[in-house]
Amino acid sequence: MSYEPNVMRTALARLERRRDQRERRRWQLEQELYAKQPRLKAVDAALRGTMADLALLATGKKPVSADGPEIAAIRARNLELQQERAHLLGGLGYGPDALDGAPACPRCGDTGWAEGKMCTCLKELCAQEQLNALTALLNLTDEQDFDRLRLDVYSDQPWQGQGRSPRENMRRIVAVCEGFARQFPDYPLKNLLFSGGTGLGKTFLSGCVAREVSRRGYSVVYDTAIHLFAAFEARRFSRDAGEGRQARDDARRYLGCDLLILDDLGSEFTSPLCQSALYEVVNGRLQAGRHTIISTNLSIEQVAQRYSPQLTSRIGGMYRELTFYGDDLRMTALA
Repeated sequence: MSYEPNVMRTALARLERRRDQRERRRWQLEQELYAKQPRLKAVDAALRGTMADLALLATGKKPVSADGPEIAAIRARNLELQQERAHLLGGLGYGPDALDGAPACPRCGDTGWAEGKMCTCLKELCAQEQLNALTALLNLTDEQDFDRLRLDVYSDQPWQGQGRSPRENMRRIVAVCEGFARQFPDYPLKNLLFSGGTGLGKTFLSGCVAREVSRRGYSVVYDTAIHLFAAFEARRFSRDAGEGRQARDDARRYLGCDLLILDDLGSEFTSPLCQSALYEVVNGRLQAGRHTIISTNLSIEQVAQRYSPQLTSRIGGMYRELTFYGDDLRMTALA
């Protein structure tokens, strides 16, 4: 799982702020209890002293047995102080660990990482930040959710040249997309091609998929084909160090995310560089077993006319085409 650098940085910053807030609350409580019970402060200082004494013995020149009398005496003193501390805290109405600053996540100790892997607490923060980023990019609203998706805006009348009405067609498309998103990454169809004219719900449905997959804790990148090609062009030709580094980061996120949603393919000016970049992304993600949704106004036949045979064979053979048709919903809403 590979989240975008900005998403990861923001999530880690939130994790750090949470740690700081908990430590600040613990320190404030500690000062309040010390003021109410000065003996508690003295006991805590003495406990720290016993730990320092143990450390000195462990690092001393003369070997000391773990079962020797020196260490046994320090341990006995430490236990006596702990019992007094618990008694003092109880008298103030608090448990024995009230000032210990236990982490919110015992699995990772609030670091975000456990056993060399991202902890669930950090994954949850990344998913939240990723959804925030997708909301801005896709202009997501609460309506862009499978549970709230409306099919009655599509005509239930037969559509010329098609075997089913736009509403029935959309019902089938939604069923595929819902399965894809809610069973991600195990749904039988791994890559989807949304094709059809404007105003038919391709971007709206992309938002539904992005929201659900992100909720499930997977990394999602949404971008337009024009932005993708610009990043690959900058990666190749930029002479500015900062711009080139950003372009390389962008290229890596297109290739490394769990789900890439590439919108508006075909709106770009086609060039050999665009052909090469698109092939790198499509083929690279297929080889890595990563999932992709491509949205375009082009049919698969028009894709074949516009792009190279190698690219067309990858998309035609490894993507399930979902064809949107019907009246432009934006025009219908204005009528």
